[in-house]
Amino acid sequence: QVQLVESGGGLVQPGGSLRLSCAASGFTLDSYVMTWFRQAPGKEREAVSCISSSGGDTYYADSVKGRFISSKDNANNTVYLLQMNSLKPEDTAVYYCATRPWLCSIIPTQYADWGQGTQVTVSS
Repeated sequence: QVQLVESGGGLVQPGGSLRLSCAASGFTLDSYVMTWFRQAPGKEREAVSCISSSGGDTYYADSVKGRFISSKDNANNTVYLLQMNSLKPEDTAVYYCATRPWLCSIIPTQYADWGQGTQVTVSS
């Protein structure tokens, strides 16, 4: 069974950095993409970044482009990373990783498997 476990959230000052991790198991990673979503209070869940099954292609939302980097952990091929730099208060949200076969999608309902989420708070 698919299992996704996020970690790495916390409180950080504006301009700071955090690195989120998503440990994946229970499915054939070579055939699945991994997408990071976030949801702020009172807002819809939005796609932040998606990495292809090979790790060679990535998508970023305009709001995070140039600040966030999505990757696979080179030392552990079952761990996905989201490096978040130059964080802003508007990045405050619960961050989730989610997976689906083959193709990235920014539509949350197209993902059946989700992690439990990790809170990121950007505040001085």
